[in-house]
Amino acid sequence: MENIPDYRRIYTDLINEKFPEKKEALAAMLSKQNFSILDVITCSSILSGKEETVFTFNQKHRSFDRQSILEILTYQKNNQYNNAELARHFNLSRNTIARWKKKFL
Repeated sequence: MENIPDYRRIYTDLINEKFPEKKEALAAMLSKQNFSILDVITCSSILSGKEETVFTFNQKHRSFDRQSILEILTYQKNNQYNNAELARHFNLSRNTIARWKKKFL
């Protein structure tokens, strides 16, 4: 078993304590069987009140697993984004996306 935090439990507690008014908006997401890193990003953006997935926290503390990386690259293919557009959308580096494409595709 991997050493990853239980994000579902963290966000459930956070919503119950600090954001009870947003409980209905996130109920479907928190009930998903597989809670990925992209779901964490989406939950954070909803709780912060931002519509897009741009965050102000330090990039050094973000990490993505293989499944999330493949979802991001699939998102790029489906929406016909180039590396710069995808990097802006997910607040990543263009070099990171290029490195992922070389490694995973």
